[in-house]
Amino acid sequence: MSSTATYTVTGMTCSHCVSAVTGELTALPGVTDVRIDLSTGTVAVTSDGPLAVDDVRAAVDEAGYELATADA
Repeated sequence: MSSTATYTVTGMTCSHCVSAVTGELTALPGVTDVRIDLSTGTVAVTSDGPLAVDDVRAAVDEAGYELATADA
């Protein structure tokens, strides 16, 4: 069953930022879609099942940004 969680990521300012975060998040096992609203920093991640917040945080950190909030 598909699951979508919404996160807030700080520090993203341009399309390169979006691309970096999207690339890291789509590399997580089970992730099927990533949608980012650059103006609000909102990131919606759809996956085959719930993702561990620590895994999402690590992916965002790897992209060079910070996970501010998670509304899983």
